[in-house]
Amino acid sequence: MSFRIIGTGMYVPPKVVTNDDLSKIVDTNDEWISKRVGIKERRISENEFASEMGLKAAQQAIADSGINPEEIDAIFAATVSGETSSPSMACMLQNGLGLSCMAMDISAACSAFIFLLETAAAFFGLHKEYQKILVVGTERMSGITDYADRSTCIIFGDGAGAAILERGENYLDSVISVDGGDSVIKIPHTVGSCPWFTRETESPYVHMQGQETFKYAVTALSQDVTTLLERNSLTMEDIAWIVPHQANKRIIDFAAKRLGVSKEKFFCNIEKYGNTSSASVPIALHELAKSGQLHRGDKLILCAFGGGLSNAACLIEW
Repeated sequence: MSFRIIGTGMYVPPKVVTNDDLSKIVDTNDEWISKRVGIKERRISENEFASEMGLKAAQQAIADSGINPEEIDAIFAATVSGETSSPSMACMLQNGLGLSCMAMDISAACSAFIFLLETAAAFFGLHKEYQKILVVGTERMSGITDYADRSTCIIFGDGAGAAILERGENYLDSVISVDGGDSVIKIPHTVGSCPWFTRETESPYVHMQGQETFKYAVTALSQDVTTLLERNSLTMEDIAWIVPHQANKRIIDFAAKRLGVSKEKFFCNIEKYGNTSSASVPIALHELAKSGQLHRGDKLILCAFGGGLSNAACLIEW
């Protein structure tokens, strides 16, 4: 037993920060950013936390699905930039929606939305009473970005994406991999004020080795897509769209070349929003769904990669 997606939603804050805006605070420029990562602008929260953005995306997904919020049997959420470690993001969303269903977080950075879908599929299989599940990825990446570091501050943006899942048979297959370690991507916590703790840590912002991340992402994306196609006896012609994590346009272009397919097969909106981590794939999925280019029965591959290191992809029939 798996599910089908019956509603999607997204929210991005109104504040637009362009590449020219960033060039006023760090040594960079629009041409360099556009060429290197494909981003022209990103949305930055001025007064909203991740849970508040996630709530707005969830409410839109609920409205899009046409269900009553009380029909939701579980909430699964993901964030690396939530305003609290406890309560969890899912608990914050549950409270905001006025519900009393089961709620929990999954931590897998930029890959997390697909981890949420995989978890939902398992819960639908295990719990016959579960009929509808809300999944949300929401990030205030600006809160964990060092705006003195030009290698990372140009990349990230804020936003949230959500989907309503209903028991069904449209989640066809998935592949998930983890190669644990912090040598490539990490977000340290502060060490606190304990007078007996003697170890130092790095600043509590995103630390990323760009070249290593790039190579890993291209390989992971192309391998995961190939695995899903081969395992399900499909060709690229059978796939209407690939919806990738929006981390770097060059990653997507290199992966398309390695897969031998047109870049037009990949849905991209990175130029508008930048990298929104766990919100990236659901935001892209929502925009694709509302673009008129996606139809019931179309086969999609969602794919992502990021901190963990983790990568994941899934095959869905719309």
